Amino acid sequence: MAGPSASGWSTSLWQFGRNAALGAAEYMTPVLSESQFRDKGVLTPEEFVQAGDLLVLRCPTWQWQAGDPARARPFLPPDKQFLLTRNVPCQKRARALGQGADDEQLVGGPDEEGDEWVATHASHTVQPDEDAPDMEVAALGESVADLGLEGAAAPAAAQAVESEFEMDLEVDGAVEADDPSALLGGAAGDNILRTRTYDVSITYDKYYQCGRVWLYGYSEARQPLTQAEVLEDISADHALKTVTLESHPHLPHALGLHASLHPCKHASVMHKLCSELVESGRECRPDQYLFLFLKFISSVVPTIEYDHTISVDGL
Repeated sequence: MAGPSASGWSTSLWQFGRNAALGAAEYMTPVLSESQFRDKGVLTPEEFVQAGDLLVLRCPTWQWQAGDPARARPFLPPDKQFLLTRNVPCQKRARALGQGADDEQLVGGPDEEGDEWVATHASHTVQPDEDAPDMEVAALGESVADLGLEGAAAPAAAQAVESEFEMDLEVDGAVEADDPSALLGGAAGDNILRTRTYDVSITYDKYYQCGRVWLYGYSEARQPLTQAEVLEDISADHALKTVTLESHPHLPHALGLHASLHPCKHASVMHKLCSELVESGRECRPDQYLFLFLKFISSVVPTIEYDHTISVDGL
């Protein structure tokens, strides 16, 4: 196997050095004790736990985890070190979302709330086919007519011809057999859409005083994804800028590196989103943080379908 390139080594060394420096800085940073959520978009550990409790309550796919006791943070409850949701589907690659963007058309102007409706596939046309015969029906009708049967014998003959017609299609490979064991290599029960999946976790970053997302991906065959494959599921604007590979802060190193969305801009984005809610006359509480946070993160990983369906207004 060829060794890593010079650029690969330099990137790894740079990440290692930065992670070591940030780890030391986090250790030296005092724990935030007074709420600054509305002023700066940051959280105290207590507010992070409150937000996590509400997320678990409203979205049971998320659960608190204790993690490795040797790596527990003393400013968090022992059984609430981080949040985790497993086996999150990821059916498409992020770049696929940009395909067809030129095939959109605005429908009318903005509504009362300033939103605009967009019609996709605007250039597509539908061809009328009322006069087109159904191929199966036509073929069956001709076969029955060739037999020269009429009256009560015709339905039975049609059934026999239909069965023979379906068998011929199966043999020719035009359609798949109804037997589930014939699907996907003959393994019964394998007729399930196989997708990439992710384990998504949220930790509290003491240095940046906010939530931090970690991703561990699996292929359709349940093999860990490579760094390049993980980057395929992250928007191009963030893939090579804010995503790093690091050890999970609450799991043993032997479990491998996780992709992490670096939190250096999280507080400023959250402060902006919260301010916009307040300006529109809506409430923005610290315990709602993770719902707003996950909606922001969905723009970074748009094809990872974690449960973030609860609106902030509905809490």
